[in-house]
Amino acid sequence: MRWIAGLGNPGGAYQGTRHNVGFMVIDELAKRWGINVTQNKCRALIGEGNVQGMKVILIKPMTYMNLSGESVRSFLDYFKADLEDGVVVYDDLDTEIGKLRLRYQGSAGGHNGIKSLIQHLGTQTFDRVRMGISRPQPGMNIADYVLSSFPKSEQEKLSAMISDACDAIEFRLKAPFEETMAKFNR
Repeated sequence: MRWIAGLGNPGGAYQGTRHNVGFMVIDELAKRWGINVTQNKCRALIGEGNVQGMKVILIKPMTYMNLSGESVRSFLDYFKADLEDGVVVYDDLDTEIGKLRLRYQGSAGGHNGIKSLIQHLGTQTFDRVRMGISRPQPGMNIADYVLSSFPKSEQEKLSAMISDACDAIEFRLKAPFEETMAKFNR
């Protein structure tokens, strides 16, 4: 079994914001694979399907970003899933808009969702797809920035980045993460 958790904030007010690119990737994978992410379990919306002959579970934590670890921990315990079989997808200020960075370990780097995951999983080692959202202009509040929508000028890069992330995750279903990183970290 493989699982993919996309981090974001629940509710219409946050839809389409920079902090919700993880949810956007889950929505795109659900569309690609014909999975309905509608089951309310483990403080998340979950969808189960079969992809490339493998059981795959898509997860959108409904805990708000800074409590994402509670939902993922609950999922792992309930489904008796292995941490090594998962990928976490989230926004990254230190990566340019449109770019991906795949990593298998590291600190939270100031990201509250990842801080929560590290706290609840008890490790910094888990597969991640970091989605570039760039840093705001000097003087702009970071919280306001991550909760803002992508402007029209970034829509093309955003769409391509979501598609690339889905391609990387699809590749990861059959390949080791090291090989996935080598192929998709540009």
